[in-house]
Amino acid sequence: MKPLRGAIVTLAALLTLAACGTTEPPKDAAQEAGKPSAAGAGPVTVTDSRGKAIKLDKPASRVVTLEWAETEMLASLGVQPVGAADLKGFAVWDTAVKLDPSVKDVGTRVEPSVDSIVALQPDLVIMESVRDAALVDQLEKTVPVLVTKASDGKDNLGRLRADFKMVAAAVGKTAEADKVLADLDKTLAEGKQKLAAAGAAGKPFIMADGWKENSNISIRLFGKHALVSEVAEQLGLVNAWTGKVDPMWGLGNTDVEGLTVLKDENIRFFYNASDNDDVFTGGLAGNAIWKSLPFVKKQQVTRLPDGIWTFGGPLSCKQYAEALLKAYGA
Repeated sequence: MKPLRGAIVTLAALLTLAACGTTEPPKDAAQEAGKPSAAGAGPVTVTDSRGKAIKLDKPASRVVTLEWAETEMLASLGVQPVGAADLKGFAVWDTAVKLDPSVKDVGTRVEPSVDSIVALQPDLVIMESVRDAALVDQLEKTVPVLVTKASDGKDNLGRLRADFKMVAAAVGKTAEADKVLADLDKTLAEGKQKLAAAGAAGKPFIMADGWKENSNISIRLFGKHALVSEVAEQLGLVNAWTGKVDPMWGLGNTDVEGLTVLKDENIRFFYNASDNDDVFTGGLAGNAIWKSLPFVKKQQVTRLPDGIWTFGGPLSCKQYAEALLKAYGA
């Protein structure tokens, strides 16, 4: 099963959180000056996606992360988690950062082990809003829990920035976060200019992944407000998929017949198959409908480099942008 698919289908209907993560101004002088807090500095108060104020005596240093995006965010700030969910899967799907061998696996992302988490004696657990509220309640009996928003079908890049800054504030790394976001902004701004110079401004694209169950091949499209779609549009591309998508993640499901609505010969089709379960060069290779699609006939199908997590943090977004620019020769 593809990562996130089960969690999205099962839990999306339960998601009613609307508030983006925000942070209260840090109280120590170092943070107020835009500098990372010293190890013993504090206290810190961060308001998470639930609107709950998470109060810490000092910036967290022993952190457990329960989703890959948050694991990436933390490590990109120079803080290795003491524990994280599904380390094996993370190594396959998210290559934006390297985790230290000392990081402990605390179980799957869908069902992390509370006992394993508590045994690490963390001073903070970071998880996404897709988690069962019961897990939050259970963890909060022993450790502060910071809940990120995870996705927003109206403004995913804005949501990403808010989540990232929230995590950074909790670990005293606001200056580092500013640098990472500034680097992403630079990549997008310069990338837009490069794309235009290559004559690709306004070109239509499709982003998808797929999987095979028995003899059926399902295709998941990333619609207009999916995170990677917003990255592509910041570069000046136009998402050609206008079919129905869910309101949180911007994802829609179809089959190969559903792709026949994509008739524009300028469309370039991108897909992710980091686990090497490549249905586009495998299961669909001999499919007459697939072979008749304009982007297939014109050989405008591009597999992303393995390990670009399409639901990741700022560094994953930068990887994705760079892969698009390369595909267009920009």
